[in-house]
Amino acid sequence: QVQLVESGGGLVQAGGSLRLSCAASGRTYSMGWFRQAPGKEREFVAAISWGGGNTRYADSVKGRFTISRDNAKNTVSLQMNSLKPEDTAVYYCAADKSPKTVVTTAPPGYDYWGQGTQVTVSS
Repeated sequence: QVQLVESGGGLVQAGGSLRLSCAASGRTYSMGWFRQAPGKEREFVAAISWGGGNTRYADSVKGRFTISRDNAKNTVSLQMNSLKPEDTAVYYCAADKSPKTVVTTAPPGYDYWGQGTQVTVSS
């Protein structure tokens, strides 16, 4: 069982930046970030393939967020710029234990989940 631990959340003003990191305790394949705001369902934010050559983003974050990974350290990061109040949510790191030909955006496609880190963007 791989453990995922997120860090880097916090409170920031609109227009500011935050960088989230997720450390995995073992080998994983595709990794992603999801978020869940109060009263809403968990939604896809970004994902990256094991090699890093394939990335996917939700339309709402394209051009503002960047996902990256360091396989030597078993970490994935999410650089979030130009943050908006609507980005406020608990952000979850997720990882796939099996290699796949495509990077999935659906939660059932991931086997491991972190506990989440709160991101709050004030207006």
